[in-house]
Amino acid sequence: MAVTASTVIETCLAAKRAAGQLAALPSGVKNAALEAIATALIERTPEILEANAGDLEAGREAGLTDALMDRLALDPGRIAVIARQVRDIAALPDPVGEVIEGRRLYNGLEVRKVRVPLGVIAVVYEARPNVTIDAAALCLKSGNAVVLRGSSTAAASNGVLAEVAIEAGLSAGLPEGAMALVAGGGHEELAQLATQAGVIDLIIPRGGEGLKAALKGVATVPVMYAASGNCHVYVDATASLAEALAITMNAKVQRPSVCNAAETLLVHEAVADEFLPMVLRELAAAGVELRGDDRTRAAAARSPSTAVAPATDEDWATEYHALTLAVGVVGSVVEAVKHINRYGSGHSEAIVTRDTEAARAFQLGVDAACVYINASTRFTDGGEFGMGAEIGNSTQKLHARGPIGLRELCTFKYLVEGAGQVRA
Repeated sequence: MAVTASTVIETCLAAKRAAGQLAALPSGVKNAALEAIATALIERTPEILEANAGDLEAGREAGLTDALMDRLALDPGRIAVIARQVRDIAALPDPVGEVIEGRRLYNGLEVRKVRVPLGVIAVVYEARPNVTIDAAALCLKSGNAVVLRGSSTAAASNGVLAEVAIEAGLSAGLPEGAMALVAGGGHEELAQLATQAGVIDLIIPRGGEGLKAALKGVATVPVMYAASGNCHVYVDATASLAEALAITMNAKVQRPSVCNAAETLLVHEAVADEFLPMVLRELAAAGVELRGDDRTRAAAARSPSTAVAPATDEDWATEYHALTLAVGVVGSVVEAVKHINRYGSGHSEAIVTRDTEAARAFQLGVDAACVYINASTRFTDGGEFGMGAEIGNSTQKLHARGPIGLRELCTFKYLVEGAGQVRA
């Protein structure tokens, strides 16, 4: 289901009307709608795959990178996962009306701070058709209307997924306009969407730096960036090298196209001579292109089958989304933290160590949404965090940070009850 740029304003106004009804819907109605969406996804899998095949063929002809093609691709297994996540979201407690805190004031007034929906949320995303459903499900469960805007790369996939969700949601009692997809208007359409102040309450872009820059230039609506992930694994002097090897391989190789994959490996000089030949050999065997500093390249030279190109300053700052990894040697946890805070994007960072002081210094020093001790960065995900799914991972500090789930799509209000009190 798609509409043209000329109807963006009308679509947003319809969402605004629906938002008032959504905010008051009982949990049972919202959950029934999500169950209907999950069921329809499974039933209409052949139709979804047919649309996705067209997008994939167009992507191949356009020369999309392997990383983008991986994000774009759907198969029966991935559709089943999307449907399962919708059901996981339905099973979560409804955040709307949740009492965050409450107290009685000195004057007898009863004050409760409760969660409420934001209203209308626009989600802009690139080459990720799964976001169509993840975003819709999270917004609906949190009582928000959602306006979706995918990229032309996934136009057919997004269109059929949105159609499935909208039809199923309406059949289960959701108001007209609660979900909508806008597509086909290019940058002009994006500008229209980003300037609906007073109608759209929040816009969430999930994409690269180009999308982020495009919105920064025009947005008058509040923006919460689901931003890039230049993530690091740091192997400290006391690390279990077996754990460090497993974590590094998982963080880099398991799915390199995603934002929580590692892009840089830092190794303490005390274990560099032992660990680097081992890990570089394993990475190279997995097809990883390596770029390193002088110490790393010297270690690689002892293994003729392992090639490491010189790392440039740009390499340290790059989110590759591919089987490419920058590798460096540092002299301390302080030096590792300094490197990460200079080049990282504030997404997910990991230390492998058996030293509690080093772990604590890393936790306190690294400025990132998610900081791991002895675990892979690949766990930064709404599903893995028990949120059912996520719209993206926020690297901002306001109003939400980390995976964007149900509670991150809410604001709050104070409900105050009295018995005739007036202020003196």
